Amino acid sequence: MSFSVAIKIQKGFETPSAPDKVFGLLADVVRSASHFPKVDQLVDLGGNSFRWEMEKIGIGSYTLQQTIYACRYTSDPVTMKVAWTPIQGVGNAIVSGEWTIIPKGSGTTVTLNTKGDLTVDFPSFLQFIISPLVEMEFGGMIDRYLENLQAGMSKL
Repeated sequence: MSFSVAIKIQKGFETPSAPDKVFGLLADVVRSASHFPKVDQLVDLGGNSFRWEMEKIGIGSYTLQQTIYACRYTSDPVTMKVAWTPIQGVGNAIVSGEWTIIPKGSGTTVTLNTKGDLTVDFPSFLQFIISPLVEMEFGGMIDRYLENLQAGMSKL
C-alpha cells in the first residue's frame, strides 16, 4: 500500500545581487541544484531535462524510499522566470514550479513557487502520521536550499 503526500511551497527572499546574475544562477539547473541539500544525483536527460535522485530520508524510525523525479526546465530572460514541468512516468514524485526574479532597488527579490506529489510506500493507515513529517522534512530542505542560494548569490 502507498499514499500520496502533496507539498506546496511559496517562499522568497531579497538579495543585493543584480537580477541578471540571479537569473543566470537559477537558469543554470546544474549550478542551482548544487545548492540543494541531500541530492544524491542529478542526471542530465538532454533537452534541459533532469532527473533528480535524492538521498533516502529518515523520519523517526522510518526510512522513506529514495525520492526520484524528472523535470523539463525553461527560462525566459525577458520575463526573468525559470520554470519546470514534470516529466511523467519517472520516479515516485511529480514536481513543478517556477522562480520569479524581480528587480528591487539595487538588488533583487526572488520568489519560489513549487508543488509536488510524492508517493510514499507505507500503509495508508500511517498517512496521518507520516504526511506531516514528510512535509516538514521537504520544507526544511527548501529552507536550506534558499539559505544556500542566498549565500551563493552574495558572491555574484
